[in-house]
Order: sequence, then C-alpha cells, then structure tokens
Amino acid sequence: MEPAVLGGKLASSLVAPLVKKLFATGGPGAGLVDRPVRLTHLVAFRGEQRTLGEKEVRRLAGRLVGASLDSPGEPPFPPDETEAVTDALTARLLALGDLDMDDVQAVRLGHQELAKQLQYRSPSATGGLSADACYFLDSVTEWACLHILEFFTRRSTFVARTLVEQSRWHAELIAKVDVLIARTPRPDARDTAFERRYLPYAAEQHNRITIYGIDLRDSPDRWPLEVAYLSLEATGDGERAALPGEHAETERTVRLPAEDALLTHDRVLLRGDAGSGKTTLVQWLAVTAARSGDRIPYVLPLRTLIRAGTLPAPAAFLTAVGCPLTPPDGWAERVLSAGRGLVLVDGLDEIPAADRHRTRDWLLALIRAFPGNRWLLTSRPTAVRPDWLTAEGFRELALTPMRQSDVATFVQRWHAAADAPEYEGKLLDALRTKRDLARLATNPLMCGLICALHRERRGYLPTGRKDLYDAALTMLLARRDRERGMEAVELSEEAQLELLQRLAYALVLSGRTEMEVETAEGIVQRALPSVASAAGQGDAATVLHALLLRSGLLRRPGEGTLEFVHRTFQDYLGARYAVEEGHLDVIAGRADDTQWEDVIRMAVAHARPGERAVLLRRLLAEDTPRLTLLALACLEHATALDPAVRTEVEARAGALIPPASKEDAKALAEAGPLVLELLPGPEGLTDAEAHGVTVTASLLAGQEPVGALAVLRRFRDHADLDVRRQLVGTWDRFDAHEYAVEVLDHLERTGLFLTCATAAQREAVAVMGPWACLGFRGSHRSSEMLGCVADPGAVEQLHIVANPEVTELGELSAFDSLRLLLIHCPSARGLGQLAGLSLTDLLIMEAADLTGLPDLTTLRQLSVDQRLPGTRLTDSLPTGAPLAYLYLGDDAIAGTGLRGLSHWETLGAVYLAPTTPLTAEDWAEVRRLPQLALLYLNGCLFPDNLGPMPPLPGVVDLNLMDLEGDEDIAVLPPLLPDLRTVTFSAAHGAVLDTDRLAALFPDAEVLLD
Repeated sequence: MEPAVLGGKLASSLVAPLVKKLFATGGPGAGLVDRPVRLTHLVAFRGEQRTLGEKEVRRLAGRLVGASLDSPGEPPFPPDETEAVTDALTARLLALGDLDMDDVQAVRLGHQELAKQLQYRSPSATGGLSADACYFLDSVTEWACLHILEFFTRRSTFVARTLVEQSRWHAELIAKVDVLIARTPRPDARDTAFERRYLPYAAEQHNRITIYGIDLRDSPDRWPLEVAYLSLEATGDGERAALPGEHAETERTVRLPAEDALLTHDRVLLRGDAGSGKTTLVQWLAVTAARSGDRIPYVLPLRTLIRAGTLPAPAAFLTAVGCPLTPPDGWAERVLSAGRGLVLVDGLDEIPAADRHRTRDWLLALIRAFPGNRWLLTSRPTAVRPDWLTAEGFRELALTPMRQSDVATFVQRWHAAADAPEYEGKLLDALRTKRDLARLATNPLMCGLICALHRERRGYLPTGRKDLYDAALTMLLARRDRERGMEAVELSEEAQLELLQRLAYALVLSGRTEMEVETAEGIVQRALPSVASAAGQGDAATVLHALLLRSGLLRRPGEGTLEFVHRTFQDYLGARYAVEEGHLDVIAGRADDTQWEDVIRMAVAHARPGERAVLLRRLLAEDTPRLTLLALACLEHATALDPAVRTEVEARAGALIPPASKEDAKALAEAGPLVLELLPGPEGLTDAEAHGVTVTASLLAGQEPVGALAVLRRFRDHADLDVRRQLVGTWDRFDAHEYAVEVLDHLERTGLFLTCATAAQREAVAVMGPWACLGFRGSHRSSEMLGCVADPGAVEQLHIVANPEVTELGELSAFDSLRLLLIHCPSARGLGQLAGLSLTDLLIMEAADLTGLPDLTTLRQLSVDQRLPGTRLTDSLPTGAPLAYLYLGDDAIAGTGLRGLSHWETLGAVYLAPTTPLTAEDWAEVRRLPQLALLYLNGCLFPDNLGPMPPLPGVVDLNLMDLEGDEDIAVLPPLLPDLRTVTFSAAHGAVLDTDRLAALFPDAEVLLD
C-alpha cells in the first residue's frame, strides 16, 4: 500500500482522540517539587492514577485498526490479519509504560525514535504478520508516536519543564566548555595573542635605515625609517586596450610610487641598482604592514637564509632571520593559508648564481602551496634575465633614479634625523650649483654618503671632491658587501678599480657613455694578465659579469650594452687612468670640448703638482673666458700647486668674475654652466656686481636651471631694485611653484611688478603672500585671476595683457583697492562698471568698447592707444576727471584730433604718439594748457607728423621716445625756450649719437634712457 494512501487512512481525526485517552491529565507547573515525572506516571494504564487497563488499551487499538479498515479505498492489509495487528499495536502501546524517560526527553527524542523504542520493547508483536501488516503496524506506530508527542507539548507542565531542562542543560554545557577552553586554548586565540607581540616587534625591528661603509666620527649610520623614508618611483611595462581608431598598443611605461607596487599586483620582481633603495623599500613595506595589521610581514634577506643551506619552510621563517619570538605550532602556515601574508624576499643578487635557481623553485613552491598572499622579490638589474619570473605571474618593476626634488627632500630628512639642521642649506646649495656632485646624488646610498661627509667636515665638502669619490668607490666596491655580512668579495677593490678605469677611459676617448659588451670584454681580456687577482676568477666574460653584478658602478641599459651608473664616475675613473698613463696632452687637447670639463678637473685632482701646473698653463694659454674659468674651477682640486700658477689663474679669472655690468654678465654667461659654481655673492659685492651675477645666472637658467636657481636664491634678500627686478623678470625660466617658494615670496615687493603668463604661475601666486602690483599675460578668465589671489583687496595695480577671455570688466570690481589698471583685452566691455573703484591710472591698449570711459571721474592719468569715438576729446574722455597725464597714441585721435584737450586745465604732462599728422588747431589746444610742463614726443612724429608746432614756453622737460637715430629734431630747441631737461630713448635695436643730440640742447641737461 502506498504511504500516501496509508496516511489518508491514519488521519489525525482518528488518532488524536485515541491517544488522548492513553494519558492521565497532569496538573500545572514544572514538576520541580519531586524527581522528574517519567512516562510511567503519565500513562493512564500504569501508576497510582490508573484509568485504563490492558483490555481498555486493546479496545482503543482495535478502534484505530478498525477505523483504518473501514475508510474508503484499498485495505492496508489482508482482513484476516485484523486480530493479529490489533494485538501487536496493543503490545506496542502498552510498552509506553516501560520507557524510562519523561515527556521532555521523549519530545527531544522525536517521533520516529520513540516508535523504534516501542518496537524494541515489543519484539514479538509482529510474529507471523504479512509484509503489508508489518508495514501498516510500523506506520501506525509512528503516527501514534507523532500525536503522542504533540499531546505532550500541549500539556500545561510541558513548556515549564522544557525551560527548566534547557536551563540545566545550558548551564552544564557552558561549564563543560569553560573547562575545555581552560584546558585547551583555541589555535586562533593563541595566534592572535602571538601576533599582538610579533607585529610591534616587526615594526620596531625594521624601522631603522643603515648606511653601510660609513665610519665617520660624528655621522650616524642608522636613523628612524619613518623620519628618513623617501617615496621613490618605480616603472614597468603595462597594457592598455586600444581606443577606436588607434593602433594596438601592447606595452606602455607605467609609473607609480614604489610602495604601491603590491597594491595592483600580488607578485612583483623589483629591480634596482646598488643603493637605489630596494632594501629600504622592503623595510618600509614591512613596517607599514605591521602597523596597519592588514598583513603579516615576513622579511627574508636571502644572504641570511642561504647560509643555512636549506631554504626555510614557513614554520622556520622567523627562526631563519633571528627573530627571538616563538610562534604557536603551525602559525605561519595558518597565516599563509588564509592569504594574510606579505612575503618580502630581499637580495636575489646577493647570493651565488648557483643558488638562484633553487631559490626560484623554493619561492614558487611557496606561492603554489599558499595562494592569495603578496610576494615581493628584489634584485639588481643584471642578476637574472628579464623574463625570469614572468611566466609565474610576476610583474617586473624598476626603481628610477632620484629626481632633484627627491634629493632635496632626502637631504632635509637626513639632517632632521641626524639633528644637524645647520648644515642642510649649504649642502643643498652645493648640490644645486656643482654639477658633478648633483650627478652623483641620484640614489639614497650616495645621498647618504654625501650628507655624512658634509657633516663630518662641519658643513664643507672636501677641498677637492676626490675624497668624496674615493669614499664612494671604497664603499661600493668592497665595504658595503662585507659589512652586510655577505661572502667574501671575489675581486679586490684595487682589481675592480683597475678594470673599471680602463673601461671608463675607453668611453671618455670615444665621447660616448655606452659601450658594447663585446668591446668591454675585449678591454677586460687585455687587462687580465696585469691584474693577478682578477686573472684567477675566470675568463673576461666571467670577470665582467662580476663587475656588473657587484661593483654597483656598471649597469646594462639595454641588451648587449653597458654604462656607468653615474657619468661622474666615468669621468673620475677615466681621468685617473689618463694621469696614470701620462696622457696629459690628450686631456689638454680636448679642453675645447665641454664634455671633457669634468675629466680635466678630475685629472687635476689625480695629477702630481708639476703635472697640474702644466695642465693649468695649457688652459690659460688659450686665453678664452671659458677655459680661464675652467682653470679656476680646477683650483678646487689642486691640493698642492705652484703658487705662481695659482696666482695667475686667480688674477685672470678675477677680471671676469664678478661681472660689473649687464654686458659683462652676458659675456660671462657665454662660458656655459661651469660659471654657476664660480659666481660669488651676495656678500662683498656692489649693487652693480650683484645685478651682474643675477643676470648671468638668469641667462644660464635654460642650460642648468637647478644651479641657476641656487645662485639666484642667495640674492632674494638683496635690497637693490635692479637686482630684485631681475629676480622677478626671470620667473618664466624656472618651475613656477619652486621659484615662487624659493625666491619670489621672499622679495621686498616695493617697486616690483609680478606678471603671470601660465596656469602654473597663476597657481603659484596662490601660495605666496600678497602682491600689490600684479599682471596677467595671455588667456586667463576673470574668475581664474580672482581665484588665485587670496586677498583681492591687496592688489593696487593690475595689468591684463593680450587676453581674449575677459569680456565684462565689471567682474574686476572685486579688486576693490585698485588704483591702476592696464587693459589689453579685445573683447572687453563695460568700462563704466569700474566707476565704483577709485581708479587713478587707466591704460587702454585695446578694448571692444570705450563708451563707459566718461564715467571714470577719479582718473589722474590716462593712456589710450585705440581710436576714440566722437569728434572731440570731450565726447569720449571723462570731463569730470582731474587728469594730470594723458597719453594719446596710434589711432587714438584719428577722428577727434586734439580738439577739446584744453578742457583739462590740470594736465601737466602730455605724451603724443599719433599715426596722423598734428594740425595747427591741435597745437593750439596744447598751447592753451596752463600747467603743461612735461612733453613726450614719439619718434613717429618726425619728420612729417609733427606739423606746425608753435613755441611752447613753460615746458621744462622734454622726452623724445623710440628714436631710430636719424630723426631731424633740430626744429625743437627754438620752440621750447624754457627746457631744463631732455631725455632721449632709443627704439629697440637702435643706436643714438648722443653727442650730436646733446649739442642741439646746450642749455639743458641731456639724459639717455
């Protein structure tokens, strides 16, 4: 019979009333006054309150079986087994009284398990029954048990008893769990406790930078990483999908901060030259990860791991690097399995080549066993081939050399960490002006060495920089590896120097900075017989590879080529070899080539006193400013020298430096950037000499902006107006923000006018203090000009030149303290909207509309270059303004002439530069001006536009402007009988015969502007 059919026959309406009769009704409560109430005490046919006997139970079972047979449908078993089935069901129901449990336990057991308990206690009940009968018996038993449990849950005592039982059970469970936890702490609890100790330890352990190879007395070799860390840039190849219409671009250069290398890629191979900051970056990543708690850092220096022979499994990571903390068993594996690790493997180049492949296998096995972590491997560029880990999903990045701004930041932080701020400024100036020194300071290692040497010598670098290079070479070639605990260096320092200087001299002679590897191998091959310690290390290719890998002085910029990491090392070592070989004639013969300047200076440093004198005399013999100054620069490196030679060099150079005039400055600048480090001042210079020095530095800014800025910066507190104007006028030759911060913002503003031509300069204005006199050249919207000025009310003079963006002049009303305004804006309108300002000076070079000009009644000086509307000046100029000066140029009076000029009786100065001839009527207006004392006449008036000029008594000052030199001005002296002063100004490129011009005015003082 199907279960669905059987279920229908055993409906709840049949079972529930019968089951209810089997149990006695209990009273309310939880039964707490006695021991737990067993089912024996609940059933109605057992216990003291018995209401049913076995006979009654059989009657109930018979009714249940009979009702099933009487229901519609197929009978559940053969009818002749009715009596046997009833007996069996009776036996099972009576077994309820034998169960040793209470109602709460029965409900917890479930109806199926309760049915099995009844079956177990009445095994003989099914004897002789058919399969259908047995099936029916089991099913009706389960249905009966289900309703029995339902009956229990509805009893008034059940809920209360259940809550009591659950409370007891929970209490026992909590007590047992507490005992278990106390006896056996959870692994994650132990891990958390350990990490609370390990992370601070890791942060403190790696929060120190060490400079190896420095043993200077007063310079620290360790300082806090967080103080001195400098964010460097890393580059690599990236991919970009081609845009519609573009050619496919599979690779492009990606630049990012080095510390962000692992943010976008979980596996990175970072390459960098010796001292470029690889280990420092590893430390920084470890410290920041430890402090944030996002990742668990493991710093694994390979030079330390490889000593043990077997590279460590995760469980031995900390032990292998000497960490004194003992982690819980399996902690490292749990960290890596959860993807929480930051594994920093440092120094692939610092282990023997034979160990690199097993290191690769070790690393890849870890990555495959523990995916999801972050992995960084560092190496020098030439240690392994470019695609060494590409197939394993590693992204390759390379640390770039430090930029000028990075160097400045490093120097500042170094001195802050070393508590030596007094030496910082002088070193920064030296790095800016001394080119070879600046080329040396391109990575943290060399910067640190320079800082240490500078401090050791109390703010001075060595008298000759040879000491600096010697210290750098010793550190790079020998001491750094030895003090880092690496294996003995295969090539001695002297052997490396001998080979390197031959390579350097070959490059110097060829005028190149790169060499084919095959050529280099040939040079090494020829040198090996004379370098005994190198000859035993293998063939030329092996020795050259060792130099590339460990010296820190060579690198491979491309496949099949090599170069020196710093040009200054090439020049230094090349000069050393040239002097050793006696090639002074070769060096002196190349003095005209600017590429040999540093070689010559280093040759003087290496040469003996007699050789130095010969070389310097050869330079002086050329009698050119550049070579004379080169000889002067060489004196820095000449520790011992014939006094007569030194005196001659200083005397010859003294005639060039400092420059006494602008012309001398221009001639001095022709000598090139070498001049910058020789320029003196400002102490001990006259104002004219200080001006000459700033002009020279300004002219050299295009070739050597860093050095030029360092010179100009020294003059930022100078009081002379010409010096300050020179500093302002050369702004556009430098980085706008840097020059503003370093120079402009320190200037005394009196007499200075600052002009912005670019968006970068506009942004720089925003970071400076207020400028009262400000100009904008080019396209700048009114909102942009206002936006870059923190206090528009501080601006008193404003020039807006060649600006097509300005349309509504009323927007300039925000400059509410404006007194002078120059407008060269072809689209500008609304002059009348400026009437609310107290303008006293207005210069109109070009505007779209002049109709509002009469409203500006506060003007005292007015200049107009474009055609005025109307037929008289009083039609277009402000008749109510007390004008004292009026400039009329180009087409200004083409329609009006000077008619109406005499209206302004306050005019004391008039400038006439019209393109149309002046008439007798015009001059009559001029003559009627009662206070006219100063007359400006432009060269364009001669000879045809001057017209019938009448005598003008009362004019005491005459300025003749933009003269070409051939004008006939002899007519003027008789017409100006009261002249006391005459000033001549030449047009651009013109030369005036001042003697001839002065002879025309024998009774006046003649000046040349």
